[in-house]
Amino acid sequence: MKRVRNPEEVINSKLIEPGSRIYAAGNAATPQHLLSQLATDESIHQIELIGVMLLGDIKDLFSEDSCRRITHRVIFNGPASRDATNQGRAKYQLLHLSDIPRQVRYHLKPNIAMITVSGPDNGGNYSLGTTAEAVPAAVETVKQKGGVVIAERNNRMPFVLGGTIPGDMIDYMLDTDYPLPVSPVKPPDEAAKRIGRLIARHFVCDGATLQYGIGQVPEAVTDAILAKEVKDLGIHTELFADGMQRLVEVGVVSNRHTFTQANFAMSSIFLASNQEGYDWLDYNSSVQSRPCDYTNNVLNIAREPCMVAINGAIGVDLHGNIWADSLQARKIYSGVGGQSDFLRGAALSNGGVPIIALKSTTANGTSKIVDKCPAGITTTAIAADQVVIVTEHGAFDPRGLAFSERAVAIAHLAEPQVRQQLLKTIYDSPVWHHPNEALKDGVPRGVIPYEKL
Repeated sequence: MKRVRNPEEVINSKLIEPGSRIYAAGNAATPQHLLSQLATDESIHQIELIGVMLLGDIKDLFSEDSCRRITHRVIFNGPASRDATNQGRAKYQLLHLSDIPRQVRYHLKPNIAMITVSGPDNGGNYSLGTTAEAVPAAVETVKQKGGVVIAERNNRMPFVLGGTIPGDMIDYMLDTDYPLPVSPVKPPDEAAKRIGRLIARHFVCDGATLQYGIGQVPEAVTDAILAKEVKDLGIHTELFADGMQRLVEVGVVSNRHTFTQANFAMSSIFLASNQEGYDWLDYNSSVQSRPCDYTNNVLNIAREPCMVAINGAIGVDLHGNIWADSLQARKIYSGVGGQSDFLRGAALSNGGVPIIALKSTTANGTSKIVDKCPAGITTTAIAADQVVIVTEHGAFDPRGLAFSERAVAIAHLAEPQVRQQLLKTIYDSPVWHHPNEALKDGVPRGVIPYEKL
């Protein structure tokens, strides 16, 4: 391993030749100094850059000038890449999170990896910090091709256990010290609190295994779980954030019922709302990191007992189609990510429940419950997936229900005015089989109204 003092020593056209294909770690482990230099050095051209949710101070990386020199393959959109992806300056790689390592090894085949690490430990190993994701596959592939692994060792990056690589896998090391990207937590509003209460009351039991992410609804779910005083929970997730940290800290997470019977929570990506959250992860044996082809493997998820997978969505239609990466057919907001992995894995779990939790309207009042999904939209769950849908108005379980019964039930998850319009669409159409029969005492089959909580 060679130590370098500045990024220019390794990020230059001599080392990064035309035709190079780079894999960069993402989320809070985005190597910001290396990528910023990549954007600055105009002598570097005709290369490809692959990344999942690149965060931090990298605004020039997706500028028009940079995109003329760099072909971006964006697997999951973030604030930095969103405009470039939707304006035709960057490619969108449509992948399940579980499939990224395989794609890296056999199809994308990078010859350069740019990563962030911490360490070493007493064994000479370096932690991949907050992002395992597909980084191990990228490093292994690069070394097999005789390529180059370049690492930033950020002084603020925690040593997260589990996801480590030997020091001899790293060719160049740049020491840095700058703030890690954070994801501020907003207090849950009333709609999020209602969703959280519905989920905790009806679907989270002692010994359940949890997966959820970051945002108002996950925070509300955490609050409701703590209020319910469940115990012996497990955590098997792709993203570990503040809400799950709270569960671990108060002692309701034992992981004793998970299929590994380990005494630690397991995740592929870690995000915190402040540096204190990252410091908490440092050498913390209650959490461990695993690559995403392990955490998001449908068979591994299915082995977890009572796997409760809670994910969000941009919209749901009356058929039960769910979309989460796109606002329109070709307007990509985020990415497919691991939603399908966990929804399908939880459906196969003994006692498991796949859940989509979303507020019924957007911030500007547009309904997320619609008659039909937008034409050409990418669906992260199709109508045949037996997914529980929860809004602030109620929880709908589709299992055992027919097409028309599902449509009436989903309509009841919308705001009252939209609900009436959707019901009129259903009742006025000849294609639905006796939709009136779906109602019993005013409550659709499969629906738990919030008022009955």
